[in-house]
Amino acid sequence: MSGHSKWATIKHKKASLDAKRGKMFTRLIKEIVIAARSGGDPDSNARLRTAVTAAKAVSMPAENIKRGIMRGTGELEGGQIDEIMFEGYGPGGAAIMVSTATDNRNRTVSEMRHMFSKQGGNMGEVGSVAWMFDRKSQILIEKEKATEDQLMEFALDAGADDVRDEGENWEILSAPESHHTVLEALAKAGIPTVEAEIAMIPKNLVEVDAKHANAMMKIMDLLEEHDDVQNVYTNADFGDEEAEG
Repeated sequence: MSGHSKWATIKHKKASLDAKRGKMFTRLIKEIVIAARSGGDPDSNARLRTAVTAAKAVSMPAENIKRGIMRGTGELEGGQIDEIMFEGYGPGGAAIMVSTATDNRNRTVSEMRHMFSKQGGNMGEVGSVAWMFDRKSQILIEKEKATEDQLMEFALDAGADDVRDEGENWEILSAPESHHTVLEALAKAGIPTVEAEIAMIPKNLVEVDAKHANAMMKIMDLLEEHDDVQNVYTNADFGDEEAEG
């Protein structure tokens, strides 16, 4: 990975610079609502526990979390949200997966299709690129907060699969069911996280040449900013100059 940047790394840099707190709260509330449909108790609902943990990590008020859970369980109105995953290719041929949560399926499908085509991408069928990704627990930690040896000791002992060097951060990857065990081990060790989520991690990266890098960055940024979008994943590998641009 030396000399290149994954979208996950670039995205976290942008997020810290832009401080998109409102967008983050909206995304997390939607995830809480959806997760709570399977039960409103985080102790017995792993997906809800993950969502609540993420919400607390960005200092979301407890009342907001409670209302989100009640919407999901049907105790309050507003729980009618559909999950849709869009798949396709961006300029230069890298794969893109877009996770959305919407109260208007037709609008979101139309807008996603338009966004892909307008920005030089191609939206594919369900399953067209999903096979290129693995669903994993992804935890990012600033390098100044822990050494690789510390993370190997605490994270791998707790069930993590791998610790990777991602530039300014360490990336810990685990099976989804090990997510909370690894997070708890890090918390007990006093190691703070930048972000922790269940994500779609590319199995292999596709290098995007300089000719297509800006267009690929643009479509990723526009997708990230869309109100219905929860997460955007790609196997694109950008050169550092393109990433900084």
